[in-house]
Amino acid sequence: MSKNSLEERLAELEMRLAFQDDVINTLSDQVAKQEMDIRELWDAKRMLHKQLKDMSPSNIRREEDETPPPHY
Repeated sequence: MSKNSLEERLAELEMRLAFQDDVINTLSDQVAKQEMDIRELWDAKRMLHKQLKDMSPSNIRREEDETPPPHY
């Protein structure tokens, strides 16, 4: 194997490594952002669930509590 060929292969490997490092860092940042988004969504869901539970009960009665219609 010639010295030129070996240097070209080494340069190719170094470029690939640099590209892969960049991709890994980009993906890591994206995963971190998505984790924060998911946490915000879970907090919002929890808050909405609490608000729904705290709301006054509906004026609609359960089916068992309803009086039968007059034609019965």
